[in-house]
Amino acid sequence: MTTWQELPGEVRDFVRGHVGPVSSAVEITNGRSSDLAAVLDTAAGRVFVKGVEGVSRRMRHLRNEITTSTLAGDLAPAVLFAEDIGEWLVVGFEYLTGRPAGLSPGSVDLPVVADVVNRIGARPGDDTRPLRKRFGANDWWGRLDADAPELIEGWDLADAARWSAAFPTLIDGDRLVHTDLHGDQIIIGDGPARVIDWAFPGAGAAWVDPAFIVLRLIEAGHEPADAEQWARTHLKGLQGTDDAHLTAFAVYLAGMWTHWTITRTGPGLHHRAGLARDYAAWRLAQESEASEN
Repeated sequence: MTTWQELPGEVRDFVRGHVGPVSSAVEITNGRSSDLAAVLDTAAGRVFVKGVEGVSRRMRHLRNEITTSTLAGDLAPAVLFAEDIGEWLVVGFEYLTGRPAGLSPGSVDLPVVADVVNRIGARPGDDTRPLRKRFGANDWWGRLDADAPELIEGWDLADAARWSAAFPTLIDGDRLVHTDLHGDQIIIGDGPARVIDWAFPGAGAAWVDPAFIVLRLIEAGHEPADAEQWARTHLKGLQGTDDAHLTAFAVYLAGMWTHWTITRTGPGLHHRAGLARDYAAWRLAQESEASEN
């Protein structure tokens, strides 16, 4: 991570040209998506600044946050400025006050979460990359069998591959999709809740973000059946969606995230992979039970 004081002078000068003198800067260290993430105190108030040095996947993700702020409207923090300066891309965002949403059973925040997810699903994806292209043509289970078979011992690989292959077609659609929704991304303040970190937006089916919420509800302590029931009751995008969609979602994510544990580094990778595998195993058991009845 780079601190505010360690930034090149021309980058700091550019930022000060937009916000005025900076009286203090507090770096945010609980993430690896940017080289710089800091809250700046200025005479006009606080500003959240992100920066990435060098062309990379992370720079592309930060550019996504710039473009998606328009599509997401008042759901996302406003982009105050953005500029390429030398090797750096630096972006200033509206600073949001509030707290992350709680997803545990009985949380008073669940109605707010439902409202946020429904608001996202009501917005068009327009020119964002279609999810079917992002998630298509990847045989994650076959790659796991070749690269790390010990991680998927006991799985029916043919069945997993079949469900996973169905996923790209099922997620096709024209709605705006966040694809990384969890409680920390939903900020509850004095006004309507807001959503941060739009690094991975896409155009897809309205049920995709609700499916991610189901996974996060399970992570927060809900039983899988209870999480799905809550989502089907309160999240419009999932209403009327066949169980097979959730099974394909869970199996695809289980394969992808598990393969990422051997090809990428980052906080929470192994945890998320285990979470997805547990949910996928449960969903496959439900499919097997339904086929026998």
